[in-house]
Amino acid sequence: MAEQAPVKIINLDVLKPHKPNIIEFGKAIETEKSVKAVNISVYAIDEKTESIKLVLEGTNLDFESIKKIIDDFGAVVHSIDKAVIGKKEIIEFPEVK
Repeated sequence: MAEQAPVKIINLDVLKPHKPNIIEFGKAIETEKSVKAVNISVYAIDEKTESIKLVLEGTNLDFESIKKIIDDFGAVVHSIDKAVIGKKEIIEFPEVK
């Protein structure tokens, strides 16, 4: 079986309870050994939950382990909005308007 290409970046849209806050939530995700950096921003808040954008970076991210941590906090992955996969870095082109 061929070696699978490494997953370097994953952008997730996540719905989480207000507690823990995004700092505690991010620190918990960063404990997963494949995660080297976490970037979190809140883009919507309602009475019981927060919608967040979660950007994870590593040399070979383990999505299933990361998802388990998210699930353990009572949060839900709404979508995977971006993934960078492979041995070579991709240069992104600016958006066309």
